[in-house]
Amino acid sequence: MTALLDARLVVRRGTFLLDIELRIAPGETVALLGPNGAGKTTALRALAGLAALDDGHLRLDGRDIRDDPPERRPIGVVFQDYLLFPHLTARDNVAFGPRRQGQDRKQAYGVADRWLDRVGLADHGRRKPRHLSGGQAQRVALARALAVDPTLLLLDEPLAALDARTRLETRGELRRHLSAHPGATLLVTHDPLDALVLADRLVIVEQGRVVQEGDAATITARPRTDYVARLVGLNLYRGHGDGHTVTITDGFALTSTDSVDGDAFVAFPPAAVALHPARPDGSPRNTWPAVLADVQRHGDNLRVRLDGPISVAADITPAAAAHLHLEPGRELWVAVKAAETRAYPGDG
Repeated sequence: MTALLDARLVVRRGTFLLDIELRIAPGETVALLGPNGAGKTTALRALAGLAALDDGHLRLDGRDIRDDPPERRPIGVVFQDYLLFPHLTARDNVAFGPRRQGQDRKQAYGVADRWLDRVGLADHGRRKPRHLSGGQAQRVALARALAVDPTLLLLDEPLAALDARTRLETRGELRRHLSAHPGATLLVTHDPLDALVLADRLVIVEQGRVVQEGDAATITARPRTDYVARLVGLNLYRGHGDGHTVTITDGFALTSTDSVDGDAFVAFPPAAVALHPARPDGSPRNTWPAVLADVQRHGDNLRVRLDGPISVAADITPAAAAHLHLEPGRELWVAVKAAETRAYPGDG
């Protein structure tokens, strides 16, 4: 499918260099994820025209907009804090963009009324932002961004300011609106759930570079950095594969039912890790001694972190924790079945 957005964004900020390529097709939502300082916000600002490119290109629907000022770019933006005009009503906020595009007051209000109706706020048009809830303000901000019929919609942590319950409800509404948006959408977020629910494709950025991209199934099945592994909840190690064995460090190796040769990753979920007070008998191919470093609640279970030849996270039930008499410094044995691991090439 032809890309609606075709960009290479190169921005220098002191010693930091952002250099990433982004392509987004019509109707596609791409999530840009990464740790703090990775360059996500810089990328969004460069696309919106709020930060100048030092190099690269920026084409939207085949047109070069690199040198266009923000107000001339066919782009709608929903900022993290929404940035609604506090002195304007919801209706006037949404009508602002169409008015800037040259529509008369009647036309602009007609557009605003249609969008407020679409986001379920037809009866809130006369309210000012201070009289709106967080979820309502988010929907007004989305309506304002979409009212200009943007070729590219930029969403900067659009759900971050909401409480958990409102976030759940609004996420579903936002997904519905994004599915109906014919243009390209870029979602900047640090929340993996927002990305997985709202986006068709994920682009992971670390230290100003794209380290992995693909659909959710690809990313979650084969993470390629520690950040991505934590994002999808996996233990991840890099080493050298020799058939079904991946040597990680100082002779320590993990066995997998997958076969891989050369540079390799091996990954497994914390739920696949079994803990024992003594060396287990029987079938587990991967066993090693470890020392308990930390215990935290993780949903209905406990997330246990252990140090040893490798650092590993394990999820266990409170009943299992009581049986093991867990406390920092406790010596335990770790077991992971070979069938529970995934090994894959490190150079692809």
